[in-house]
Amino acid sequence: MTLAEAILAVHSSRDKVSPGEFLNVKVDMVLANDITGPIAIREFNKIGVGKVFDPQKVVMVPDHFTPNKDIASAEQAKIIREFCVQQGCHYYETGRAGIEHVLLHEEGLVLPGDVVIGADSHTCTYGALGAFATGMGSTDIASAMATGEIWMKVPQTLRFNYRGRPQNWVNGKDFILHTIGDIGVDGALYSAMEFGGEAIENLSLEGRFTMANMAIEAGAKAGLFYADEKTKEYVNGRARKPYKVYPRDACGEYFRVIEYDVSKIEPQVAFPHLPSNTRPVSKASSIVIDQSVIGSCTNGRIEDLRVAARVLKGKAIKSDVRCIIIPGSQAVYLDALREGLIEIFIESGCVVSTPTCGPCLGGHMGILAAGEKAIATTNRNFVGRMGSPKSEVYLSNPAVAAASAVAGRIMNPDML
Repeated sequence: MTLAEAILAVHSSRDKVSPGEFLNVKVDMVLANDITGPIAIREFNKIGVGKVFDPQKVVMVPDHFTPNKDIASAEQAKIIREFCVQQGCHYYETGRAGIEHVLLHEEGLVLPGDVVIGADSHTCTYGALGAFATGMGSTDIASAMATGEIWMKVPQTLRFNYRGRPQNWVNGKDFILHTIGDIGVDGALYSAMEFGGEAIENLSLEGRFTMANMAIEAGAKAGLFYADEKTKEYVNGRARKPYKVYPRDACGEYFRVIEYDVSKIEPQVAFPHLPSNTRPVSKASSIVIDQSVIGSCTNGRIEDLRVAARVLKGKAIKSDVRCIIIPGSQAVYLDALREGLIEIFIESGCVVSTPTCGPCLGGHMGILAAGEKAIATTNRNFVGRMGSPKSEVYLSNPAVAAASAVAGRIMNPDML
């Protein structure tokens, strides 16, 4: 079996499963946030069971409109806060939390071999650890909170092999943008994307989180990596329970195998208004920007901030550009502070925000006006995603986003 099939088989008490089969799957973690959680809670209360199936396997994180930007968002956060207190679930308050898809693996709540579901499409992030993780609707989450199970179809698996040595400033964000540009936003529709190869073995955990995070942008049900020594090194000391590492099955059957030579991939930029509208950064230098956002559940980890700081050190943000830095969690923020990265950002003219999804979904902390253009390390650039439907969002890695803030137009850091 493939990795996705192996995990689903164990969690449905089956020896073997095949693509297309429908299963009842036991879950290890159920997630919701301040936007999706209140809907899930409302539907959960309709079921009438009273208590969640296991409070240690339910977590809610206020991260989208937090710190609360208005009365409505404060009421949303209050609903999930009170529910978690009543039920005894995991809850992370502003000041001790961060963006959910940076926080949960940081806290050791999701582990290799787990089945993780969340009322947020980027729940697929945890596949970087060798987990089967996927986003679902709030009503599905309500059912899972009551029963501890989900009903789902086994996805087919697409295998992506990356070989070669990447160019300067090229990382996991560029691998996944190039891949989505190649196969399209529906190229992995209801499939598991399994990532491997020499370049993946050499890729950091942060880079793998970025790639798994954006599997949904190709339409995938999940994006998975086999756990290796890097994974175990990251997980050990964080894990709150035992975990299972699945070795690769040489007899696993893939629907399709796709090969990439990463040495031929330049830093990538996704043009409006789809993550698949990708071009090399060398084809984007004519784009003048008004704002640069470095952060989000895609690229808000400490490695991402280190890369941005390398580019920004000793330089100044262009006077008519806003550069917003958003650490993915309080722990990332503290690490950046201790390493002197925050000082570099502020001296360059950046604004540093408390952890939040904020501008990624057009919530707050960086909304675009009509006609404005932003480059961002976020995951989506749909029409109106970051504000006005007449604005434009370009996606890139942190190095390109930082260099662009200095140049005032989209720029390869090597050209500064």
